[in-house]
Amino acid sequence: MTNKMISGKMTTPVTIVGAGLGGLTLARVLHVHGIPATIYEAESSVEARAQGGQLDIHEYNGQLALKAAGLFDEFLGLIHQGGQATRVLDTHGKVLLDKSDDGNGGRPEVLRGDLRRLLLDSLPPETIQWGKKLVAVAALGDGRHKLTFSDGSTVCTELLVGADGAWSKIRPLVSGAKPEYVGTTYIETYLYDTEERHPTAAKTVGGGSCYAFVQGKGILAHREAGDIIHTYIALNRTAEWIASIDSTDATATTARIAAEFDGWAPELTALITDCDTAPVLRPIYALPIGHLWDRVPGVTLLGDAAHLMSPFAGEGANLAMFDGAELGKAIAARPDNIEAALSAYEMALFPRSEAAAAEAHQNHELFCFDDRAPLGLIDILNGSLEEKNDRPVQF
Repeated sequence: MTNKMISGKMTTPVTIVGAGLGGLTLARVLHVHGIPATIYEAESSVEARAQGGQLDIHEYNGQLALKAAGLFDEFLGLIHQGGQATRVLDTHGKVLLDKSDDGNGGRPEVLRGDLRRLLLDSLPPETIQWGKKLVAVAALGDGRHKLTFSDGSTVCTELLVGADGAWSKIRPLVSGAKPEYVGTTYIETYLYDTEERHPTAAKTVGGGSCYAFVQGKGILAHREAGDIIHTYIALNRTAEWIASIDSTDATATTARIAAEFDGWAPELTALITDCDTAPVLRPIYALPIGHLWDRVPGVTLLGDAAHLMSPFAGEGANLAMFDGAELGKAIAARPDNIEAALSAYEMALFPRSEAAAAEAHQNHELFCFDDRAPLGLIDILNGSLEEKNDRPVQF
């Protein structure tokens, strides 16, 4: 594919579907290199919904992406100090592991919403077209594609990037793979004003992350900025069991989930029963480990669209940003030969995402929910399994 160029710079905009962290990082890195991009986002505005909780940004991928985007110094100002502290408890509330945040963990915690805002503010306002829900995409030949949005508008593009998440509408252009339920569902809850209103929970969780696991179930709580505790209750249950829960009845849902933890310490079950928000069910899906595709002219994927995996390696957001940065750099290095740029990007994308997906699966299956739990999790957090990897194990 040959793109229009003036004085060595592309003038044909890169079309990105999805204004998540990966798509925004791609647009920012392109902007740094003087390459135009337009992001089409289904949400009506930046404030359309909450952006989730805290992320640990790894020094070997997420932080590298922020450096490529020229935003690393600003990122440092967003860090939740003390957020890398980690505790593991047994079901009786006994502390089995308590690691403080010494500032050297290589994975500082930031709020997803703050990180997204940093990326948004770094882009020209016209970069993002809000309220553009993609309903159809068609190949036109010669690497060109036509996008149709729910408002009836259409766009034709010579370079299309699917950054549109787990249920990507761009993915079918290159792959027939579909996400499958991994057998685990998260139930999300929040506690607010914890020091005053939930002091026992605040003391139990501490200043960072707190985990309590047995075979097939667990509680994962994170202290967030603003005196908030954000909790995920994890259950290994069938899709049918999860579907049988009437999530519109918050009281009944809370009672049913709490019943799965009968006999656990009250300071742990209070993270379920005392929640200040209605519980939200989030079944976990993943693409096959090693998901890849043959080169299709004019289109590629990044982030969850390319390699959706379970969250048990803590790599989803980090990889999405790293993908975006690497793709942006590849395009900038070969602006006159986009197919070569996309090929180079994908050749590196496939092995790194396969390794991360395999790690996430390993952590999920062998260490977090098996009959040794929580001992396997303690092994991970202590780093005793690092010799099996060429970088430190993360969770």
